[in-house]
Amino acid sequence: MKCILSGGTGFLGRRISALLRQHGHEVAVWSRGKAADSFPWDVLKAEPSQESLAGREVVIHLAGETVAQRWSADVKQRIRDTRVLGTRHLVDAIGRMKVKPKVLVSASAIGYYGARGDEILTEQSAPGAGFLCDVCREWELEARRAELFGVRVVRLRIGFVLGIEGGALGQMLPIFRLGLGGRLGDGEQWMPWIHADDVARLFVHSAESDLSGVWNAASPYPVRNAEFTRDLGAALHRPAILPVPGFALSLAFGEFGQHMLDSARVVPEAALDSGYPFRFPELKAALTDLLA
Repeated sequence: MKCILSGGTGFLGRRISALLRQHGHEVAVWSRGKAADSFPWDVLKAEPSQESLAGREVVIHLAGETVAQRWSADVKQRIRDTRVLGTRHLVDAIGRMKVKPKVLVSASAIGYYGARGDEILTEQSAPGAGFLCDVCREWELEARRAELFGVRVVRLRIGFVLGIEGGALGQMLPIFRLGLGGRLGDGEQWMPWIHADDVARLFVHSAESDLSGVWNAASPYPVRNAEFTRDLGAALHRPAILPVPGFALSLAFGEFGQHMLDSARVVPEAALDSGYPFRFPELKAALTDLLA
C-alpha cells in the first residue's frame, strides 16, 4: 500500500515508517524540512497538497506540539491548534480528493481520560474534564469527520511511550542514570505505559486490518509510578530513592507539572478482545529490552 505520515520524522514516526517498509509498503512523509520522500506541510497554515495525497491508501497522522514542556498561554494554544486545526486541515484535504484514502489512523492520547484515580479506564470510558481532555476530544472529533467521506478511521489513544531515543523514558534516563531518579509525588498514580515497538505495531496493524474506532495504545498491565520508578532504577542498577514533591514539579513545569501526577489506569480492552499480541506486555521485560 502507498502510505503517508505526518510527524513521520519524529520519534514514533520513524519507527512506524520503518515497520511499514519492512511490511513492503511504500512510505512518504509530510515535513516542514526537506527530507527524502517528503512533501511540505505546515499543519497550522494550510491543508496538505492534493499531490501529496494522490494515490495514498493509508494516511497516518501523528503531528502535534509536544505536551511535555512548561506551559504558557502560547504553548497551550499550539498544543491545541497543531492537533485540532491540523487534523481539520488534513480531513478537509481528504474530503476534496476524487479518490480518497482507504484509512486514516490518527494519534490521540490517554489525556482524553484525565485524572481518574484507581478507576479502570477502557475505550468506552467517558472523557475527563480539563484542558488536555478537551484537546483530545476535539482532536478525535476532527479525525472522525473523515468517516463522512467513506474513509475508515482509527484513533489510537497513546500512553507513556517507552523508547530510549525519545518519549517519556528518553526524558527520564539521564536523571535516573545519575542516581537522581525517584517517584513523583506519593507515587500512587497509575502510569499507562507502552513499549515504542508495540505502538508502532498497533499503527501498522490498524492500517493493514479492517478495524475502526478507538483503541487504547497502552500495555495490558499499567503500573503505579512508584513501581515504575523501582523497576527502572533496578534495570539501570541505580538507586531511585529521591522523591520529587508536587510543588517542585509545579515550579519546574507550571500547570503541566500537576498533570505529571495524574492517575490514569488505562487498559487496552479493544486490543485484548481482538486477540492482539502485545510484544511487551510486562514492564520489566520492556525495560530489559530497551536498556540491554
